[in-house]
Amino acid sequence: MQKLTVADLLSLERYARERNEFRARVLEHKRHRRLAIGPNLTWCFEDRITIQYQIQEMLRAERIFEPEGIAEELGAYNPLIPDGANWKVTLLIEFPEVTERHRQLALLKGVERRCWVEVRGHAAVYAIADEDLERENEEKTSAVHFLRFDLTAEMVDALRGGAPLAAGVDHERYRHWVNPVPEAVRAALLADLT
Repeated sequence: MQKLTVADLLSLERYARERNEFRARVLEHKRHRRLAIGPNLTWCFEDRITIQYQIQEMLRAERIFEPEGIAEELGAYNPLIPDGANWKVTLLIEFPEVTERHRQLALLKGVERRCWVEVRGHAAVYAIADEDLERENEEKTSAVHFLRFDLTAEMVDALRGGAPLAAGVDHERYRHWVNPVPEAVRAALLADLT
């Protein structure tokens, strides 16, 4: 999947005019790119559109219009766009109550490395987590992680041939899975494998 360049981004003024329409389109697009794994983990599968939206929102919020600042945002977010043989995921660990969230983040250390996807007939692929920086310390894990799932050519061919996809987490304190992944999500993810 092609990385974003400055030419792909809207100016702050144009984005202000088109933001509501663009946001609605992106939210609809994301609907088939989210996967709840149990009650407290959500995977958001990123692609070029979701990352463009994230960059546009950062530029807007921070009022960034200088070329150096825009280049910095592109450099930070472009690695989250899939490369054609992988999926890139933002992992959200969600516990609404603050005290419980802190307690669970301490218990769930390492959960980001226990996330997996499995194409039927192939071995599970575990996530490569947080390549940009460590998001876990001695006390707890972070509520947000960035994952990469690398697929083999055989797995991609199997998915194109209709093989079901499963996804899950097998952390000692959090074991949940989705089998099969809903067809609308599977179809959206298949489009990332070009």
